[in-house]
Amino acid sequence: MASKKETRAEAFTVSGKTALIIVDVQNDFCPGGALAVSDGNQVVPVMNRYIRTFQASGAPIVATRDWHPGDHCSFKPFGGIWPPHCVKNTTGAAFHPDLDLPKTVEVISKGTDPKVEAYSGFQYTALAEWLKLRRVNTVYIGGLATDYCVMRTVLDAIQAGFNAVYLSDASRGVEIKPGDSERAVNDMSKAGAKTTTVEGLAS
Repeated sequence: MASKKETRAEAFTVSGKTALIIVDVQNDFCPGGALAVSDGNQVVPVMNRYIRTFQASGAPIVATRDWHPGDHCSFKPFGGIWPPHCVKNTTGAAFHPDLDLPKTVEVISKGTDPKVEAYSGFQYTALAEWLKLRRVNTVYIGGLATDYCVMRTVLDAIQAGFNAVYLSDASRGVEIKPGDSERAVNDMSKAGAKTTTVEGLAS
């Protein structure tokens, strides 16, 4: 008799020791924005489902945002590779209006130093300490964009000692080069990240 192969998808549990990290779901990264990700707005309804699941379990929810000064080093006029985007206190830097962020959300601003690039939500912020104070051991991460800020946030979460789960259905990539998102997913997986969708969560 042939041995049975394990075919069930891995189950992921949401609890007080997990946290949702929503990466840069801002107007400038959505259609019509200064640095629009193709179909970037499509992550919003999926992310709202994650938000409801984490709220129901009493798990912490974090939203990162680019919050750049007007002369940020990542901007083309100042030697960077990107058009000016997510300049603090502008409409472009605001979260997408349909994103249902709870009042208890912890907002993490990054890229605030004009001379320092920062893709990751952990880079030059207090995010790791904030999560550890709440005894979080696993973070679920998705948003914009897969091949930059999402990937870097996942990799830094692992480096900081957290288990990381990439939310494939709530993320989209910039894809400057074809295949960038696929390569980013592979890099996250090699570093130890898991991948799930909202259907794979059990609260």
